[in-house]
Amino acid sequence: MGIAILFAVFAALLLIGVPVAYALAAAALATLLYLDLPSVVLVQQISAGTGSASLIAIPLFIFAGEIMMRGGISERLIALAASLVGRLRGGLGQVSILSSLFFGGVSGSAIADVSAVGGTMIPQMVQRGYDRDFAVNVSITAALVALLVPPSHNLILFSAAAGGGLSIADLFAAGVVPALLMTVVLMVTGYAVARRRGYGVEAFPGLRAVLLRLVAALPGLGLVALIFVGIRAGIFTAVESAAIAVVYALLVTTVLYRQLRWRAFLDTVIHAARSTGVILFVIATAAVFGWLLAYLQVPAAAVAFLQSFAHSKFMVLLMIVVMLLLLGTFMDLAPMILICTPIFLPVAKAYGIDPIHFGLVLVLTGGLGLVTPPVGSVLFIGTAIGKITVGQSMKTIWPFWLAGLGVLLVVTFFPQLSLWLPALLRG
Repeated sequence: MGIAILFAVFAALLLIGVPVAYALAAAALATLLYLDLPSVVLVQQISAGTGSASLIAIPLFIFAGEIMMRGGISERLIALAASLVGRLRGGLGQVSILSSLFFGGVSGSAIADVSAVGGTMIPQMVQRGYDRDFAVNVSITAALVALLVPPSHNLILFSAAAGGGLSIADLFAAGVVPALLMTVVLMVTGYAVARRRGYGVEAFPGLRAVLLRLVAALPGLGLVALIFVGIRAGIFTAVESAAIAVVYALLVTTVLYRQLRWRAFLDTVIHAARSTGVILFVIATAAVFGWLLAYLQVPAAAVAFLQSFAHSKFMVLLMIVVMLLLLGTFMDLAPMILICTPIFLPVAKAYGIDPIHFGLVLVLTGGLGLVTPPVGSVLFIGTAIGKITVGQSMKTIWPFWLAGLGVLLVVTFFPQLSLWLPALLRG
């Protein structure tokens, strides 16, 4: 009955539009009262939920990404991508996909990616004769790449939700190959759709222009190398790398690019503070929800339930992916990671599934939910930028969504795609 109350209250509040953090807290409080546990447990677990030192990296990486986004890096990354892939069929769509890969390595956030790259590329594509639905769909699905490349906030969040014992460096390394695979598959899909619709190509600017744009974008791309190499080589921790990233971003945007003015800096601070507050509030309330899951022995029940149906790890993975895809339609990615990790990670371990591989599968599956109604935050931002309805986008997004689903299934059933690079770098 305690489990039923916990999930029923949470689901009911979500359905009537209560914000996730409040729904988590209210469901936990109702369950505590039913179990006759002291309500002070709610406050204690909320406080403990944000007590992990590794969580400091999240607001710092958010701040660094905001600085780079408002300091001129997005325009330079888009210019570089245009010179590299603009001459392919559907050139501006290909530019949007490659730019998302580059910018994802700066922001670590799908929402920031679609806001920065989509905010620039979608209006440009519409002006150049591309259909609005194509411009929106290619931009929002490309933003999923940001979930996999360093410094992905969600991979850091998964590490914290898993108890903090997983290497963030290994998680970052594990996301590189799936991110590249997602980029290539989306570019092929964009090429096929663009060819069917008769979109044109962009003129090649010449090797000299490519080199000049590469040099201009290198300081921004250097942030990715700084974070990844620094953590992987053991020079500094994830939190230290986040602090260094902020200093590096400030130096690049104020001294080198000279585009981050005082007013823009204040806007950056405000926006980063708001984003951090929302994320940390969800983390805090999810902590008491997770504590109740453990108290009610939900992970053990989940293991027993799945063992009664599946007898191989791949069948278990498939069942988990299906459940996560359904959850992703009405739950944002951060609370989904915080709630589902303590339930499904013990199941994965019981079947011999590598936790690093499981983390990539969880984040990528939840990422597809970001472009799926009714609670797809990336979908809503993209359609707002493109000035079309969600229904118009949904009618033609299926080639890109299926491409993302295909990558998810390949990553799920071929774990070496995500585990090969971490093992290579460790060895």
